[in-house]
Amino acid sequence: MKSVKYFIILSILFSVPRWNNAQDTGNLTDSLYYYLELAAKNNPTVLQRYNEYLAALQKVPQVGSLPDPEFTLGVFLKPMELVEGSQAADIRLMQMFPWFGTLRAAKDEMSLMARAKYESFRDAKQQVYFDVQSTWFDIYKLHQNLKISERNIQILKTIERLALVRFRTTTTGAGGASSSVMNSASTMQSQVPPTVSSGMQGMSSVNQEATYRQAPATSTMQGNQMGAFLGGYGLADLYRIQIEIADLQNNIALLKNEQNTATAKFNSYLNRPIQLRVSVADTLIADTLKVPVLAVTDSIMKKNPMLGMLEYEQQSLDAKKRMVTKMGYPMVGLGINYSLITKSEMSTSSMNGNDMIMPMISATIPIYRKKYRAMKSEVELLKTSTINNYNAIANNLQVEYYQALQLYQDAARRMRLFSDQYNLARNSLDIKLAGFSAGNYDLTDILLIHQQVLDFELRQIEAVSDYNTSIAWLNKLMANSHF
Repeated sequence: MKSVKYFIILSILFSVPRWNNAQDTGNLTDSLYYYLELAAKNNPTVLQRYNEYLAALQKVPQVGSLPDPEFTLGVFLKPMELVEGSQAADIRLMQMFPWFGTLRAAKDEMSLMARAKYESFRDAKQQVYFDVQSTWFDIYKLHQNLKISERNIQILKTIERLALVRFRTTTTGAGGASSSVMNSASTMQSQVPPTVSSGMQGMSSVNQEATYRQAPATSTMQGNQMGAFLGGYGLADLYRIQIEIADLQNNIALLKNEQNTATAKFNSYLNRPIQLRVSVADTLIADTLKVPVLAVTDSIMKKNPMLGMLEYEQQSLDAKKRMVTKMGYPMVGLGINYSLITKSEMSTSSMNGNDMIMPMISATIPIYRKKYRAMKSEVELLKTSTINNYNAIANNLQVEYYQALQLYQDAARRMRLFSDQYNLARNSLDIKLAGFSAGNYDLTDILLIHQQVLDFELRQIEAVSDYNTSIAWLNKLMANSHF
């Protein structure tokens, strides 16, 4: 029996990973960065915004060109008799010219609108980068939570076997009267009711959604509840252990469903089949913010693409106002009129049969000023609306900044806390393992502290993942895409 216990202890010792702050990031580089590049090339929203930008560029030569010249051809069915001959046809060519500077203002308007479309494309790309990173970190957390939950099930099953041995030992003196109870305890390992954990499911599956600020309560609940029923081993205690095992199994099924959903969401960003497997890193280290935290606000106001888009829209409206003003001035047309004259047999004039060429000039008379005043008012209202939208988005970005900053600071604090707690729990486990051979500690104490080590390991993983998510969030606000 003692050799079996030593074997269990050694398996526990080698199953606990040591947390290393200098973990290898090769898997992270091979997977996440590859996915970011793939999303930038294939994401439908990014491609849509980019094509909108290219389409906006095509408007610049359209508005910057002169109106098409007008060509008029008139043919007389019966030539008109003139003194020097008969007029057979009349040909006219006319080119209209807008007022000076009108085309320049129109080109400026469309060029600035194209710049605004480009900023919209940048914003879509930054949003996709953030979505890919945050979803990838969620998948990573779910993957690690599954692994630790499976380890916890192994620990609970070991405790269950030990509890069953103790229960049999304590009931041996009861004679034949307790044989039915012992048989009941022996068969519980394979007869866990499927609904036994329905009352516990609410506690273990809470906060499985990605909320960044609160770690899942699964492993914490396990450590708290196990300490309550390990004081003595009775039939009720065995039932409670098996309830916890069933609850963990249900939680694993829930985590797998969430993992499938997160995988489908992740693949949709990459515009590929949603069933494809997503590769995640085995280990993850904390990222670093490339700029000081206090300088993030200034970077947001200077570099955020949404604010840049609205600034270009304002400049575009200023150019449109100049264009509308010049449209209220006359348009000048230059042309030529050519009259085809046939010879007359009755005329002896030297002009007989000579065609007539007549230069022409024309001008529009913009006397209906109501439409031009309405166009100016429209531009002014649109500009006011754009300014209001700029202020609203700037305020929302400030709120987002404080939300990301809160997540950043909270995750950094949790990283330090759980790192210290992990080290303390790991040292405590080493001490208990060293004293186990001397009989100073019970096997259940070692199993409980091992479960605590796993709990702090999961919390560390979640803290690092949230920390990296906060940095990705701040980079999105600053439009920083240099990875």
